[in-house]
Amino acid sequence: MNRTEFVVAIAVILFLAFALGWFASWLVGRLGRVTQDGMTDLDTMAQQLHDAEEQRDEAIAYLHHREAELERKLTQTEAELRAAMEGLGEARRESSDLRAYIESMNAQA
Repeated sequence: MNRTEFVVAIAVILFLAFALGWFASWLVGRLGRVTQDGMTDLDTMAQQLHDAEEQRDEAIAYLHHREAELERKLTQTEAELRAAMEGLGEARRESSDLRAYIESMNAQA
């Protein structure tokens, strides 16, 4: 193989490499291109995601509000229970004192 044949062979190989690279670039561009339907689908999904995030945030806010309300009711109920237990204890002491007084009056009579 002489010098001219070698240059022609290298030129053919480089041209084939260029053609193969161009074809691969075209194929990737063709397959990776987003169509108008694809854009519409992406816009729809983005809107649905946004709506879902808003609903989630609203649900979290409602749960925090409801939790605070229930904690307030629990605190109020516990305070009422303590007051009722103190009243019951006072009533028991008073009835015990009255019983003792009645028994002492019956013992004197």
